[in-house]
Amino acid sequence: MTGKPERKSDRNPGQAKPRRRAVAYLRMSTELQQYSTDNQIAAIEKYATENDMELVATYSDEARSGLRYENRPGMQQMLADAQSAHSGFDTILVYDISRWGRFQDQDEAAALEFECRKAKVQVHYCMDQFVNDGSPMSTVMKSLGRYMAADYSSKLSEKVFAGQCRLIERGYRQGGVAGYGLRRMRIDQNGAPQGILDWGQRKSLQTDRVILVPGPKEEVETVRWMYRQFIDGGRLEGEIAALLNEEGILTDLGRPWTRGTVHQVLTNEKYIGNNVFNRHSYKLKGTHKNNPPEEWIRADGAFEAIVDEKLFFTAQGMIRERNRRFSDDELLDRLKRLLKKKGFLSGIVIDEADDMPSSGCYASRFGSLARAYSLVGFTPDRDYRYIEINRTLRQIHSREVSRAIAEIEKIGGAVEQDPVTELLTVNGELTASVVVARCRPTKAGARRWKIRLDTGLAPDLTVALRMDGANEAVLDYYLLPSPILDTNRIGLAEENGLMLDAFRFETLEHFFAMARRALISELSL
Repeated sequence: MTGKPERKSDRNPGQAKPRRRAVAYLRMSTELQQYSTDNQIAAIEKYATENDMELVATYSDEARSGLRYENRPGMQQMLADAQSAHSGFDTILVYDISRWGRFQDQDEAAALEFECRKAKVQVHYCMDQFVNDGSPMSTVMKSLGRYMAADYSSKLSEKVFAGQCRLIERGYRQGGVAGYGLRRMRIDQNGAPQGILDWGQRKSLQTDRVILVPGPKEEVETVRWMYRQFIDGGRLEGEIAALLNEEGILTDLGRPWTRGTVHQVLTNEKYIGNNVFNRHSYKLKGTHKNNPPEEWIRADGAFEAIVDEKLFFTAQGMIRERNRRFSDDELLDRLKRLLKKKGFLSGIVIDEADDMPSSGCYASRFGSLARAYSLVGFTPDRDYRYIEINRTLRQIHSREVSRAIAEIEKIGGAVEQDPVTELLTVNGELTASVVVARCRPTKAGARRWKIRLDTGLAPDLTVALRMDGANEAVLDYYLLPSPILDTNRIGLAEENGLMLDAFRFETLEHFFAMARRALISELSL
């Protein structure tokens, strides 16, 4: 097709030509009213009528960013259907190029459209001022449109970040939970207190701001007790956590204390009243990044402190000294002394020694614990490689579960974890079980995985972490809904067909998105 799209009035009435079967693709984030799904479908239906197309189905991604394909189940299903042998349509109608996506790599948008063309399915952008017919002019216009769509998100991200920085420097809190011992206070534009925000509540007026204030007296005293135990009592974070749990004291999220949650209290500057932002970044759905201190945005003394500065900085000095980077020789010298003292070595022996770096540190620095053992002259009675892998998998499982909980809470969801079964309950509605699938190479060199399902727990969703060939990092994720599972074990190869690989994702962003709570005002955009 060249020139303008063929309209019904342009055709010869004597020619009988079958109508093209089309589907509509709708995407709405929270940007502008013009991109509401009602407006999009109205424009698409008008285009279909004018071009004698029959609209047979609609695919939709509502409240979804256009930056990541992985986060858009509607588009994924549409492309899978387009590539199937019985798709039932030959055209995809999209409002405009920005609804197809605001991919920062413009080749990604082109690649997705190319996959459609290979399946003999054409994409039409209904509101853009060019015909997507493969001509040189349409290719140029399409490339420009993709650039403008990506540039819009990039510039919007910069504007939002700049605005957040200005608010941080003025002492206002930007998102996230308050933390144990603190509470979020809503104030008006004149700084007058308007009340404490409960868990999950947001400020109702755009002109209002949020600051941190001291929480209940007993929580404040518990925070100060942690610092005294760490500095004066010589107790490590794990020991402090154990004492708190023995007393039945829970975190601000209603969970038992862990080494990590105690460490967070002992290292966060908000407890001395400092407002710090941009320690970590995740811009434009890219990779998570730990930023150096010189890139942090801060306002010192923004809130009322609940911990004395002298106590806080004393604790930081102790933590830095403990965590300073040892040379290889220093690590091995400490391991030799521990071997001489205990007579043998193991991961547990290393981790329980107060003056030792963690066993994970040795495994990371020397490749494995077994190699570290050999360098100090210790030969275990058995092959520890399988045990080390199991230990690594347990650590990865724990880390991924903690990360999932943190990410869901960051976007306004609520998660409860059963302390015995570790089953996650998201927003009181969805239950999820997180399992790890070890990679098991065959004799022929192929890779295989077995996913063991917690069918006894009957979760709504099983989140399976598929490990790489070395069982050292997560390769990808399978989000498996219970209705498709009629067994307690699933075997996976490197390629598994659409029935299983339709549930495969590169990241957990799609899982996090299931828990996102959106305001009614946002969903109307």
